[in-house]
Amino acid sequence: MAGSILGTSVRRVEDLDLITGASTYVGDLGLEGVLHLAFVRSPLAHAVVTGIATAEAAAAPGVVAVFTAADLDLPAHHGLMVVNEDLPRPPLATDRVRFVGEAVAVVVAETKAAAVDAVELVEVDYDPLPAVVDMEAALEPGAPLQFPELGSNVARGERSEEDPLADAEVVVRARLVNQRLAVMPMEGNAIAVQPGGGDGGGEHDLTIWVSTQMPHLFRDQAAQLFGLDADRVRVIAPHVGGGFGGKAGMIAEHTAAVGVARALNRPVTWVETRSENLVSMPHGRGQVAYYELGLTREGDITGLRARVVADSGAYAGFGGALVFGSTYTMSPGVYRVPKIGFDAAVALTNTTPMGAFRGAGRPEATAHLERIMDIAAAELDMDPVELRRRNFIDPADFPYTTIPGARYDVGDYDLPLREALRLVDYEKVREEQARRRESGDPVQLGLGVCVYVEITAGGGGTEFGSVTVHADGAATISAGTSGHGQGHATAFAMLTSDRLGIPMDKIRFVQSDTATVPRGGGTGGSRSLQMGGNAVRAAADDVLEQARRRAAAQLEASVDDIELTTGDDGVGVFGVVGVPSVTLTWAQLASAAETDGEALAAGLDFRQAGATFPFGAHVSVVEVDTDTGRVTPLRHVAVDDCGRVLNPLLVEGQQHGGLAQGVAQALYEEVVYDSEGQPLTATLADYRMPSAADLFTFEASNTETPTPMNPLGAKGIGESATVGATPAVQNAVVDALSPFGVRHIDLPCTPERVWRAVRDARAGQAADPWREPPAVFATLPVRTSTGGEAAGGEI
Repeated sequence: MAGSILGTSVRRVEDLDLITGASTYVGDLGLEGVLHLAFVRSPLAHAVVTGIATAEAAAAPGVVAVFTAADLDLPAHHGLMVVNEDLPRPPLATDRVRFVGEAVAVVVAETKAAAVDAVELVEVDYDPLPAVVDMEAALEPGAPLQFPELGSNVARGERSEEDPLADAEVVVRARLVNQRLAVMPMEGNAIAVQPGGGDGGGEHDLTIWVSTQMPHLFRDQAAQLFGLDADRVRVIAPHVGGGFGGKAGMIAEHTAAVGVARALNRPVTWVETRSENLVSMPHGRGQVAYYELGLTREGDITGLRARVVADSGAYAGFGGALVFGSTYTMSPGVYRVPKIGFDAAVALTNTTPMGAFRGAGRPEATAHLERIMDIAAAELDMDPVELRRRNFIDPADFPYTTIPGARYDVGDYDLPLREALRLVDYEKVREEQARRRESGDPVQLGLGVCVYVEITAGGGGTEFGSVTVHADGAATISAGTSGHGQGHATAFAMLTSDRLGIPMDKIRFVQSDTATVPRGGGTGGSRSLQMGGNAVRAAADDVLEQARRRAAAQLEASVDDIELTTGDDGVGVFGVVGVPSVTLTWAQLASAAETDGEALAAGLDFRQAGATFPFGAHVSVVEVDTDTGRVTPLRHVAVDDCGRVLNPLLVEGQQHGGLAQGVAQALYEEVVYDSEGQPLTATLADYRMPSAADLFTFEASNTETPTPMNPLGAKGIGESATVGATPAVQNAVVDALSPFGVRHIDLPCTPERVWRAVRDARAGQAADPWREPPAVFATLPVRTSTGGEAAGGEI
């Protein structure tokens, strides 16, 4: 056949529908007879619910019903993961509300407008309770308790008995904040539920259309919660307007929607508003880390002690669990760390429950570590690049098992660093920085470095893929992953076309419907290409061998003599080696198979034994106006290594998206509450999310270090740039201000924070980045398990 298409920049095949509006989202479905839901949400962060009056709302025009928790037999649940099984969340609040925006009742009406209007007619009596919104304050004695029966606000906690600093000659310490973020997909949560199937056949007890990353997981959760067989529930994810971790698994409103549809035996739908999204979709990040790094005077790391507080929000769901999984697992990063003591406490607060956001625990680990590395370099008066290089894991030591139990597959961490420094012209930037410092320029230049490793396809596992060739020579492929903008249709079609010689425009991609794709792990943890792609590739190989056997029979030749070549029209044809005049097309072989009552088809599961570990280096260059505190990014060079690159265009798109979100965390975004738990960033007028006008041209590049974990040699790329970007920018901001004595600035590096840091430093009152961690750490039970690669990279 002709040269391989793999490794070339192929334009995305799915974009036409997206940019022309031909795509269909949950909100576009228009099911016949559908009822609309609107939720009554708590205006208080913490209160006892003493009564709910629904009669006036129920009597309003167009209203079909109003349900409270007492009216629906809804199962309580945690969502995707469990921090504490004793603290389940009710889909509708029962006796108590624990955050502003918690659903208390649901109005069901013939139109969305009628439902929204009737929400205002539901009267809820609340007995206010004291609230706590700060995760560290929640751990202090006397803090208001979220679950009095628990006796504290520690949803879960563990400590290590290791003393990792005993051999240190120098110890640097810092309290590091990884602020709470809103996930903010373009499309918020959305669901439509049809009881009894909705497809005319009645073969399913439930058909659910939902904006989700993981249709099969959603199906399994819905079936389990409502006591149904999984094969009686059909879940379809139509076009999905972004996920970023926030759409992994069922949330409270999903459960309520299913319950209402079953109670009324009518189809229902709910599409979240933007304001609802900002208070009800689980938030991401939310950690405060107390890091102590031990080193020799020459700069060799001797040990790391980390004590991390993770904000779980109002319930013990997924977000808080990340600290025990991927944050701990990736705590040593790219470095040889001979001793690690890692303590973690998950705090319950009167805020929106926490979940996953692009990277899900890995960006937090990298931000903490890369920030303390810069603090150590300053303490040792060493170039931060040299300190990092001195402690890199040697490429000859791979596969390398870390103290937390991660088995790094392959790596050369200086490779992308060398390339990033070359691209940014490191010495030239340092020269310009020195010039500005000597001249007293009020606009100072800062350069920040981050070298990272992250975990993708955590734990490995299996994924489904299928390929079917039809009588017209076209093919249909499917995968158990679920794309929502990443380019799955393009990547998987490229793999199939490359193996079978079928043009990409004759390949149809099917996904995200549990009735047509039998199983799948969905999309999360940057697993799609290495898992779903390898599954499709294996299925294509299976179909190719079937076709060779059938061609051998028709051409009366040995299978070993059958080859697939490229015909005059560029399409693959089968023939006998040395006999180019007689060939068979895919259409001829598939037609013959159909005549025999068979099909040229394969559906199988690809298994990967463990996770893969992408790595890279980011270098950020920023200007900081020391008079106003404004930070202006000038350049950001990202060199990310995701193993073999299948399509550079897709990889670059993922890098750009990840960079935008990583830079945004460093400089702009933060969910903020007042002292009573009222959200102060519940609209896009208040939540500082950068637009294209705020950002700049990214310089994205790659090195390629194929992994031995799968045939393609591919690792994940979807979250890597987010992991690497934030600490590089934060380090650059602090670097610009180091001549003034500024040692650290918390995320996000807003103009106010930067200005205050400069003001205090000029007054000789530069803030110490360290303070003693909460006393609760001394009371936690001793950690008995390691993280390991199965604990990281779920989203």
